[in-house]
Amino acid sequence: MTCAACVNSVEGILRKLPGVKRAAVALATSLGEVEYDPSVISKDAIAHAIEDAGFDAAFLQSNDQDKILLGVARLSSETDVHVLQGILSKMSGVRQFEVNIGLSEVEIIFDPQAVGLRHIVDTIERESIGRLKAHVRNPYAQAASSDAQEASKMLRLFLSSLFLSIPVFFIRMACPAIPFVNSFMLMHCGPFLMRDLLKWVLVSIVQFIIGKRFYIAAYRALRHGSTNMDVLVVLGTSASYFYSVGALLYGAFTGFWPPIYFETSAMIITFVLFGKYLEVVAKGKTSDAIKKLVELVPATALLMVKDAEGRGIVEREIDALLIQPGDVLKVLPGSKVPSDGIVVWGTSHVDESMVTGESVPVPKEMSSLVIGGTMNLHGVLHIEATKVGSNTVLSQIIALVETAQMSKAPIQKFADYVASIFVPIVITMSLLTFFGWFLCGLLGAYPDSWVTESSNCFIFSLMFSISVVVIACPCALGLATPTAVMVATGVGATHGILIKGGDALERAQSVQYVIFDKTGTLTQGKAAVTTAKVFAEMELGDFLTLVASAEASSEHPLARAILDYAHHYHFFGKLPTARHAGKQSKEILSEWLLEAVDFSAVPGKGVQCLINGKRALVGNRSLLVENGVVVPTEAENFLVDLEVNAKTGILVAYDGTFIGVLGVADPLKREAAVVVEGLKKMGVCSVMVTGDNWRTAQAVAKEVGIEDVRAEVMPAGKADVIRSFQKDGSIVAMIGDGINDSPALAAADIGMAIGAGTDVAIEAADYVLVRNNLEDVITAIDLSRKTFARIRWNYFFAMSYNIVAIPVAAGVLFPFTGLKMPPWLAGACMAFSSVSVVCSSLLLRRYRKPRLTTILQITVA
Repeated sequence: MTCAACVNSVEGILRKLPGVKRAAVALATSLGEVEYDPSVISKDAIAHAIEDAGFDAAFLQSNDQDKILLGVARLSSETDVHVLQGILSKMSGVRQFEVNIGLSEVEIIFDPQAVGLRHIVDTIERESIGRLKAHVRNPYAQAASSDAQEASKMLRLFLSSLFLSIPVFFIRMACPAIPFVNSFMLMHCGPFLMRDLLKWVLVSIVQFIIGKRFYIAAYRALRHGSTNMDVLVVLGTSASYFYSVGALLYGAFTGFWPPIYFETSAMIITFVLFGKYLEVVAKGKTSDAIKKLVELVPATALLMVKDAEGRGIVEREIDALLIQPGDVLKVLPGSKVPSDGIVVWGTSHVDESMVTGESVPVPKEMSSLVIGGTMNLHGVLHIEATKVGSNTVLSQIIALVETAQMSKAPIQKFADYVASIFVPIVITMSLLTFFGWFLCGLLGAYPDSWVTESSNCFIFSLMFSISVVVIACPCALGLATPTAVMVATGVGATHGILIKGGDALERAQSVQYVIFDKTGTLTQGKAAVTTAKVFAEMELGDFLTLVASAEASSEHPLARAILDYAHHYHFFGKLPTARHAGKQSKEILSEWLLEAVDFSAVPGKGVQCLINGKRALVGNRSLLVENGVVVPTEAENFLVDLEVNAKTGILVAYDGTFIGVLGVADPLKREAAVVVEGLKKMGVCSVMVTGDNWRTAQAVAKEVGIEDVRAEVMPAGKADVIRSFQKDGSIVAMIGDGINDSPALAAADIGMAIGAGTDVAIEAADYVLVRNNLEDVITAIDLSRKTFARIRWNYFFAMSYNIVAIPVAAGVLFPFTGLKMPPWLAGACMAFSSVSVVCSSLLLRRYRKPRLTTILQITVA
């Protein structure tokens, strides 16, 4: 594909196919994603339809969990095919298979519950006695191979065209100055001069053998009612070539030799191929981010094969694509973790910067989680694989980046519209140019001295017309947005900022309001009980046991803080914090907590349950007031004091009587105040929304510098707050943790889930900020602004190029300056215009995160 018109053509063809539900095609990556019904149409039929439209297409991968494409080494004869078919037909769990001996591959449909992929691969090798070796085809390796082949093919075509065009140019420009060569060139071969015959032969090879791809693509495009750059190239070069052939034959029969321009078509094709080669190479660099992510995954893994008693008896190296959940893998120091998993033995430090952007190595011990693709630094680890294939964090990150690169930013609609009318307009302008100059020549509107070189006004007019066709470039417009979005999403991923699409990227540049959730976003999300006061005849230990018993079933962060405080009060120790110590934690709690029944969580208010047959309430004022509990004045004054100091007061009632207060503090993130000030400098207004009480909310807001506060807002009410800001057309971003903020993230124009860590597949968010650092909010907005500044520059260049170049090629300046653009030079300009746009987008790879000191204009001594 060369331009936006090609994309529209392919998408239109795909959407018309029976059984195709959805189709999206990306120009920058040359990838398409098709959702279809396999009972109506096959993947091969889809590929054939694309090829029939003039494009090369190959199947890369399917998201079916029960379908796999295996490459089979040494599959070279019908005997090998029969052996493979015999092995697969006897294998339980294999439902269907299709062997392709030409591509040395087999497509297998199997039952993942009955047979594993590794078992299929091992069985093929074992049953064929080592004759056949199967391996999983890596779609990214296939795509990289396809890109390399395309670049190699373009380079080969360009060098071939250049090799044949140089002699043509030499015959025209240099030979007349070399007497003995010139005398040979002026020899007659039949009715033709030797020089003309040589040029005809050489240029015919360039035009119809090397340039065949342009004719085929143009024919198929026109057959499907569309036009593209290939049509312009074919028109321009064919006009020059067939005029030259006509002039040569005319001279042979009449003896009057008009000038011929064979070198024009040869040089145009040479320059266009050179431009296409540079474009392919440059476009390949825009996907470097994905390539780097793919390369993070090691090719092989060390599998610990165990005996019946669970002891490791042997280590076996396997393909990393064949890892299965439950496999125990050995990770050596200095090697990459092959899969997401949990450490079952060993201690070490792991560098996770390449995935999460966190630069400090993370310590790992028993029960710690590890991410596939990260680097083990020091000790040996044994890990149990928990997520494999498309479920791993790295695969999800790659899928997010790919999806973003496949999507179209709204600004792309402009390029799509221009592309749909561009070629017909250019052809019309070319015809107007020809007839304008030709008719003026016939009417004597310009002096004869202008056309003496060209012998007549027809040739004079034709050269201007060809230049107009050849210089026009729809490619630059089509590449302006997708290449910039592609680079930006890749750059974002390297900084731990995952962008879900070009539309989100476009909206983020215009953000006017950023709404922060308080707990876990502005604060660290590590709440701790700082004060506990009893207002009834009850021991503090009994009070804490009662509150902890009520909160034990809650998943709220404050519940964990209360449990930790109560446990420490009784036992002077910490509760287990590892994610996989849940069973152990429950056993410890059951030893000292009271039994709570009829438990229920009241959103935005607290919890209630029955303990020893009496109702216990733990929450805010609203919960107690609704249940008719009176808060004494002494407790109210104590509560106000807590809230003024940015602490949350938790009220406790038992059997209808108020019994005490807990003060909980959640420290602010150290960068919160600076980020709020930085956003203000960027022209973005910060707002805080929380379910906490007004006093605590205002105390926190004052500390971070936020003036607009919305407190005592229920989780469902946060979406209403966002809509209130959107009423006047303002663009609103919501920053939350992606868990209880999903409705608000979905309601906002841009939802940013912060601190996602390994949970990158948050549906409601448009941006996923992997690290729990507010500075990434500024980076996300700044990256989108820089990207769209680059896109606007790309469009300005692409439009300016065509607006200026087409009139110059048409000869507008010729009457005043004598400036005339030969068609071969016009072809060179066209070739380099699209390359320039891609290179402009590639400058985004140099993007650096904004320094807060720069934004705040702080001078560091």
